[in-house]
Amino acid sequence: MKPYVILSAAMTLDGKIATKTGSSNISSKEDLIRVHELRKEVDGIMVGINTVISDNPKLTVHKIDAKLEDNPVRIIVDSRARTPIAAKVTNNDSKTIIAVANNYKHDFITSNRYDALKQRADIFFSGTNKVDLSALLDYLYQKGIKLLMLEGGSTLNFEMIKQGLIDEIRVAIAPMIVGGIDAKTLFGGSGFDTIDEAVSLEFIDSKIIGDDLVLKYNVLNARS
Repeated sequence: MKPYVILSAAMTLDGKIATKTGSSNISSKEDLIRVHELRKEVDGIMVGINTVISDNPKLTVHKIDAKLEDNPVRIIVDSRARTPIAAKVTNNDSKTIIAVANNYKHDFITSNRYDALKQRADIFFSGTNKVDLSALLDYLYQKGIKLLMLEGGSTLNFEMIKQGLIDEIRVAIAPMIVGGIDAKTLFGGSGFDTIDEAVSLEFIDSKIIGDDLVLKYNVLNARS
């Protein structure tokens, strides 16, 4: 069993979630409220290590009225154990889980960083070279995380959808164009070779929030 996974993201009309320099303030104020309302509903929120390093997010509920206990468990997919010790995501606002690949386990455990991070987060090991995402989601489900919000970045988004681990997509499209071949798109990674391999979606709903168009889709053939 795995959690029900909702990918939540904001992108420009040309599909970028950040500019080539990493600037990513795309959502309108109104849409940020929607995102934080979703954070309040879910049991956990998951991001990749590049998001932690580039944005240093807290991954808490703070754009709406909320109590400390409303904050979701924060999960970092960090195959090579690069999470900074003082990262905001490891503060005491909520529980944090850091997922690391098995072949980095020895060097990580024998480093000074392990003891410091162990005091601030739970560490989960799985996979070779990169975290086994399916095993991670099974682990999260066993820990009581039944509804999981995925906030990227683009590489993690693709790996999750490639493996059938995303159930639903909610994306806000902002009325702006940034361009740039090096700007991050909603789904990065290796990509598929042919259209026949593409993941099919089922449209659920759309609405205007602020200046943004928010689209909601079911992912077909997602793993239960």
